[in-house]
Amino acid sequence: MVNFVMFRLIRMCVTIFALVSIVFFATRFTGDAIDYLMPEGLDPAGRSAMMAYWGLDRPLLDQYILFWRSIFDGHFGLSLLERRPVEIIFGERVTRSLLLLVGTLLVTIIIGVPAGIAAAVWRKSTLGSVILAVAFIGYSIPNFILAIMLILIFSFTLHWLPSSGATTLAHFIMPTMALASYFAAALARYTRNAMLDVLSQDYIRTARAKGLSESTVILRHGLRNALIPVVTVIGLQITTLVSGAVVVETVFAWNGVGDLLVGATLRRDYPVLQFGVLVVASAVVIVNILIDCTYAALDPRVRLSGGAA
Repeated sequence: MVNFVMFRLIRMCVTIFALVSIVFFATRFTGDAIDYLMPEGLDPAGRSAMMAYWGLDRPLLDQYILFWRSIFDGHFGLSLLERRPVEIIFGERVTRSLLLLVGTLLVTIIIGVPAGIAAAVWRKSTLGSVILAVAFIGYSIPNFILAIMLILIFSFTLHWLPSSGATTLAHFIMPTMALASYFAAALARYTRNAMLDVLSQDYIRTARAKGLSESTVILRHGLRNALIPVVTVIGLQITTLVSGAVVVETVFAWNGVGDLLVGATLRRDYPVLQFGVLVVASAVVIVNILIDCTYAALDPRVRLSGGAA
């Protein structure tokens, strides 16, 4: 198990290093930040002074080395636009984004897993067909389309929920619904398929032959053995949630990390964008490691073959 975790940690470090390096060089090739930050008509002397102040006049390799050196020293830089440390800027927004992501993930699991189990157990009934139909609709509608529809119905027509902001519990309902609809539908479909595969196995028939209750057979013997593909989907959904939250945060004026990264990309605010990619990439990779460790806990075969994966 130790070798399994160590291998995953090494791969995590390599992945983060590669992602942050790609973003560093890609941002420099997309344009000069001074052209976006400074007003038009800036004289050459003033422009050169600003370039020197931010260290943008140095060779690209020197900037890259200084970037990593500052990270290891615990200094992540100042925002070119706000002139404040980037970690403070992120700290002001990360809580809102985390609350939205955690809430969406909980709603996804609470709805998706039971719906998938019910669709598998009652696959030949009307209930199973209705669950599949609802899941198909939820899987087909893009989250930004659903977000706009929710605003039109619950904010502008019914006046039940606020259309923007993140200050009260009511503000969480529509963004969470917009994000969770797709992921809950996908999780329900994958859970159903995994349960159908497990329920047809011999050990399920043996458990029923022993006189165990149907709930024990389904939850203890069926669901536990179907968890590995379900956990896989949940891990992939966490990664996709980050990109989906960017659009939803923009629609609902959520003022979270996603909205911050979009603005930093458009304004060439290099330090904010680089730090954001570092944080998001680290979070996603760490979640993937936790998913891998969950595999190993659920199935020893994953643990035994993990070092060569």
